[in-house]
Amino acid sequence: MTRSSGFKVGIGIASAALGIGAPAIAALAIAALVGSGKTAAQVATASVDPSRLPRLGSIDARFQSYNVEMVEVTGGRFWKPYRTPASTNPDLHADRAPTDLSNPRLRRLAAALAPAYLRVSGTWANSTYFAESDEAPSTPPGGFSAVLSRERWKSVIDFAGAVGAEIVTSMATSPGVRDTAGRWQSDQARHLFAYTRSVGGRIVAAEFMNEPTLAAMGGAPQGYDAAAYGRDFNAFVAFIRATEPDAIVLGPGSIGETTARLSSSDFISTRDLLAASGPGIDAFSYHHYGALSQRCSGNPGQITPEAALSEAWLASTDRTLAYYRSLRDEFAPGKPIWLTETAEAACGGNPWASTFLDTFRYLDQLGRLARAGVQMVAHNTLAASDYGLLDETTLRPRPNYWAALLWRRLMGTIVLDAGVHNGMHLYAHCRRGVRGAVTLLAVNTDRTNVATLRLPATSERYTLSADELQSADVKLNGTALELDPNDDLPRLAALRSPPGPVEIGPATITFLTVADAENPACD
Repeated sequence: MTRSSGFKVGIGIASAALGIGAPAIAALAIAALVGSGKTAAQVATASVDPSRLPRLGSIDARFQSYNVEMVEVTGGRFWKPYRTPASTNPDLHADRAPTDLSNPRLRRLAAALAPAYLRVSGTWANSTYFAESDEAPSTPPGGFSAVLSRERWKSVIDFAGAVGAEIVTSMATSPGVRDTAGRWQSDQARHLFAYTRSVGGRIVAAEFMNEPTLAAMGGAPQGYDAAAYGRDFNAFVAFIRATEPDAIVLGPGSIGETTARLSSSDFISTRDLLAASGPGIDAFSYHHYGALSQRCSGNPGQITPEAALSEAWLASTDRTLAYYRSLRDEFAPGKPIWLTETAEAACGGNPWASTFLDTFRYLDQLGRLARAGVQMVAHNTLAASDYGLLDETTLRPRPNYWAALLWRRLMGTIVLDAGVHNGMHLYAHCRRGVRGAVTLLAVNTDRTNVATLRLPATSERYTLSADELQSADVKLNGTALELDPNDDLPRLAALRSPPGPVEIGPATITFLTVADAENPACD
């Protein structure tokens, strides 16, 4: 028997034995998860009492959400996955057919993340024409670059209903929706909202424009500036208040001013956008990518795999939030903050965005933003390019999907203060659906050292690991996570840890649930 096969058998025995009580066997299985002392050094122990962790605040029940790009709905050219040979298409993009939103596997996997917000937007949405009848034009009208048929939009509405998602979107803002003076007109928006209602759907929230800081790149008229945005945004708000009073107005949806910094002669700062538009938003939205991917910045890009677990990289989430929160405080004080688009890197992600290496960023980002009071985080994308939660061809779950599933099942909406602990990133929430219970999320980004967490009560452990950090496969407590032959999700079985030290292995991520914490904040 090889070492790896013995490891799998040991974990299987421990898991099976938990129901009848086998602490010694479980301890051996847990020891296997953190590795041998000969190869993993020990760092300082942190002690946490889950029963006494104070409440920090709460997050939206749909906090963890996702994007389906408008170009996925209409079909068109999107970021080409790296596996596509460059010789077949030297461009950054590749043609793609519309995503089949009726696909049973896609619906089943998306439904497992419910409730969520489904954001349908992206740069392509700014210049997409919505068909005003059941007969969609074969080519886009003047001033547009794509056509969204009623049939395709109905597929979005049906998908959202089937998977427990609420629709968030943005408006067309290209020259095709403007009068002769260049002013935005609400006709297209009116048709979209009216049709959605007519077939039993609902658009719960909308941004006026996707990424107005890059308005020219997004198809706005030549010379478009902050003053034009302010004029158009106020027309959009007037339209929403008059015809869709229950819809949440999001804005501005900016990007490019912090980590993945973008600059051009026609870049519009968020400060100028907000100063020109005045009050009107119900929630402050922004976008965050820690870097540009290799597609847009050149090899090796702005971030390397060697730096992917560094504090400097992970803390970019905090830096971007701090920048936009200061603007929120100045121009829209008290409004909730939504991160409506984020992933590992812009332009489709780097090659390792689809591997376990990015799962540290994915979960650490959720932990940081929930702790900071952000209400919604929409990952880009559900199933397109390298940063998708699912492989766009096979719809096979990637490591970030399994992380998302564990977050959905274990992390509730009440956020607790887990404190600051050297040697690991630690977050705490009331456990979803279990009164008084607490879930801890421990992220050990150290590639060589074990982190130790001392708990006064029994806990149930869910550890994510991989044989190689840049692996497309991930294990839960030593067992590979994969769909069964019927596309059913596997049972996410925990290992029981007795009171005392819990070791978090190098470069692993562990959820720990404490059922009998009796934390008063979680009643």
